[in-house]
Amino acid sequence: MKVLVACETSGHVRQAFRRKGHDAWSCDLLPSDDDSCYHIVGDVLPILRDGWDLMVAHPPCTHLAVSGAAHFAKKAASGVQQDALEFVLALMKAPIKQWAIENPVSIISSRIRKPDQIIQPWMFGDAEQKTTCLWLKGLPKLRPTNDVRHEMYAKPPHLRNRLHYLGPSKDRWKLRSVTYKGIAEAMADQWPGVEFQLELGV
Repeated sequence: MKVLVACETSGHVRQAFRRKGHDAWSCDLLPSDDDSCYHIVGDVLPILRDGWDLMVAHPPCTHLAVSGAAHFAKKAASGVQQDALEFVLALMKAPIKQWAIENPVSIISSRIRKPDQIIQPWMFGDAEQKTTCLWLKGLPKLRPTNDVRHEMYAKPPHLRNRLHYLGPSKDRWKLRSVTYKGIAEAMADQWPGVEFQLELGV
């Protein structure tokens, strides 16, 4: 299956799908962190029509996440927030049969549509909190694989909310955007959807 992982530099989702035998590629304006030859540096929009079977997209949340609501008026006035929403809409309108768009709690919910699912890393083996919304087309909701909430709640707040407590740095935005490996593995295990699995005789 030909899989596009849009707006990813960590390689976590791409790697998970490739381990399952899929022809998975990531694409971002920045180089990949793992220097993979399966990463495309550039704008993802021109390649959306390149025959992908499945897309997992992580559009930048800088101008969308409600955690930055204090700056919304300024972002709306400058036009950057509308540009970010239009980028999400372009991803949603891509001619790809199955797709998932991942973002934190954001104005995508109020300005475009509500997410199909809300997940947490602790549902997939990573004992941390990070509310993650999924908008889905042609894909089933992810089934939790390893509930470690008790382990997570045993941690002090600064460890279970590790990303929230990250100190200022030039890479803070990037570190906060990385997909947890447990979630990436669940995506690769459970997606593609039932239709493709039936084609394979699974």
